[in-house]
Amino acid sequence: MLTPRDILDRTRRIRGYPWKPVATWQLAATSLGLAWFLYLLKTDDDGFIFLDHVNLVFHEAGHPIFGLFGERLGLYGGTIGQLAIPVAVWLAFWRQRDTIGCAVAGVWFFENFLNIARYMTDARAQVLPLVGGGEHDWTEIFSRWGVLTSDIAIAHVFATAGWIGMLAVWGWLVWFWLRANKPKFVGSD
Repeated sequence: MLTPRDILDRTRRIRGYPWKPVATWQLAATSLGLAWFLYLLKTDDDGFIFLDHVNLVFHEAGHPIFGLFGERLGLYGGTIGQLAIPVAVWLAFWRQRDTIGCAVAGVWFFENFLNIARYMTDARAQVLPLVGGGEHDWTEIFSRWGVLTSDIAIAHVFATAGWIGMLAVWGWLVWFWLRANKPKFVGSD
């Protein structure tokens, strides 16, 4: 059985491994893909793009899975499930030191913030169709927290964090590429 110490030891070992280099063509292809993806996110009429269908499956699965640990976790389980899968994918790429894979998984993680923010914004209006029926997650959550009237402001912060996060992940990828492709000057080490 894995102990916390075993996990820490493995993490330290993996951190010592080199990251896979990013070739210029890989950076260009990833950048073009991200630009297209961000364009779709910004221009989509209903705010629900192809990836959100996948995210919705993980959201809905999160309710019963986390519901096994109690009603409260079941309520939060949709959002937790929606975020946990991209984190798990990111961790798999991190273990392999796959730079591009980590960047793509990071963008996927932060893209979820936009979808979650859309759901948060609907907490009072409740015009979005609910797949599972029943209560609106964020109406219940914000009501419990006593912040239901701030749903739009909270959602705006969450969406902004999503956009910043996606751009930061791309920035990390560019930084990684630049670091590996520094021009070599004559006489420099």
